[in-house]
Amino acid sequence: MDKKGTKQRILDEALSLFAVHGYDGVTVAQIADAVNIKTPSLYKHYGSKRDIFDAILTEMESRYKQQAGSLQMDGADPEKDTGVLLNSSREQLIDMGTKLFLYFLHDDVAQKFRRMLTIEQYKNPTASELYVEQYIDSPLLYQSSIFQYFMEQNIMLNLDAKTAAMHFYAPMFLMLCLCDSCPEREAEALSFIRLHISQFSDIYLVEGEGEEV
Repeated sequence: MDKKGTKQRILDEALSLFAVHGYDGVTVAQIADAVNIKTPSLYKHYGSKRDIFDAILTEMESRYKQQAGSLQMDGADPEKDTGVLLNSSREQLIDMGTKLFLYFLHDDVAQKFRRMLTIEQYKNPTASELYVEQYIDSPLLYQSSIFQYFMEQNIMLNLDAKTAAMHFYAPMFLMLCLCDSCPEREAEALSFIRLHISQFSDIYLVEGEGEEV
């Protein structure tokens, strides 16, 4: 087994264990056992369990950037994404929204990382802070920055951008939580998301702006 393959297997097996038992509930020895290597061998690749966690976080961020890039978006910088969104039709926006939803729902790393933080947030203050940053603060800041720009350009109604971001994002995250608990309701969630994005546009777009946001 080559070094690169072993490093990736360590990350994969560690995240699988974290998603079931939480970060604090897994030892380095358990990760080594899952990879079928000795604990000292694991330390040749990662110096600590925290190093493994940090590498998983880096991989998750890289995979998200790739997914956003496939949609011609940055995904994290609102200034870079306003132009793409301005030039997108309503159907294109719905398509982007559903593809991003499906990415977070089904991407193996994104899904397991979310489940790990959901478990760990109740017993680990650092995990709690990261959960809030990843799934509440950062998405709302990104959306509100975009909506604030649209409001300044008279594309959206001049209301509170942070509240608009909550109106847009909260139902999306709620459907993600629903599908995590009830995978059989994915089709229902996707149908709702399409309707949600369309209705959000009806409510917030300035009359006369057509099909674009």
